[in-house]
Amino acid sequence: MTEQDGTAADLYGGRRLREPDALIRRAGLRGDPDQDQHFLVDDRVLDRVPTYLPDDADTSHLLEVGAGTGALTDRLLAVGDHVTVVERDVRLVEFLRREFADDIEAGTLSVLEGDALEVDLPDFTACVANLPYGISSEITFRLLPEGKPLVLMFQKEFAERMAAAPATDEYGRLSVSAQHYADVEVVEPVPPTAFSPPPAVDSAVVRTTPRAPDYEVDDPEFFLDFVKGMFTQRRKTLRNGIRNTTHITGISDAAAVVEAVDAHDEDLLRKRAGKLAPAQFAELAAIAADVEHRAGDGADDD
Repeated sequence: MTEQDGTAADLYGGRRLREPDALIRRAGLRGDPDQDQHFLVDDRVLDRVPTYLPDDADTSHLLEVGAGTGALTDRLLAVGDHVTVVERDVRLVEFLRREFADDIEAGTLSVLEGDALEVDLPDFTACVANLPYGISSEITFRLLPEGKPLVLMFQKEFAERMAAAPATDEYGRLSVSAQHYADVEVVEPVPPTAFSPPPAVDSAVVRTTPRAPDYEVDDPEFFLDFVKGMFTQRRKTLRNGIRNTTHITGISDAAAVVEAVDAHDEDLLRKRAGKLAPAQFAELAAIAADVEHRAGDGADDD
């Protein structure tokens, strides 16, 4: 590293990189755990993160959520044609606009101030980000329906639950919901020492590769609500889960749904949510939706 200008001696994708600790010094700001700010400072991890994008990923417009002081931004500018960063801390926004003024002037970087859960996101082609862990679930399920490749840093426990297979301890609503949209892989564990300040938990990088599910879902909102309902009753059989969660699923006649599922496959009703693959949830949700639809048609006839 060259201490005077805080840039790395080696090039990354033809770009001379800034040194992460030097960025923090120039910003004059320390990460604030109370604000979910843990800046990724390990050069080796930073260098690897963009490489986890799928080989065929379109990098013409990369999105970064929670840019911090710009260490990952620097690397994304080396691999993408254009980068948009979203940052809610106005002090960091001002720093990024000063620090990366040349990239902004060149038209390769846009700095968007605001909460990533509320701002209008650009039409990005892929997202690479060290997410604030407090909004992991909300931002992930804002991004996944866009059908774009994602490489995201999460708390390790959250990452493992996203990628979990049926009948494992980690498998749950998060697993089914995430895997409905994409193939999910944990590609690298990351220790607390890779961050400044170090978080109290281990982290992990997750890659999601979008693909259509191998089952059909006519009403995604109902399907996801159904999955949510069944996992709130994960220790009970699906027979009881369907009956006990109408306030979540919106099912108006649970008894009729149970009867229809029983006629279709009585063994399903004896299972618990943690044993079902996403396709089986889709099968159950389709039966429930069909019962609701027929009940609605009957009410209209009356």
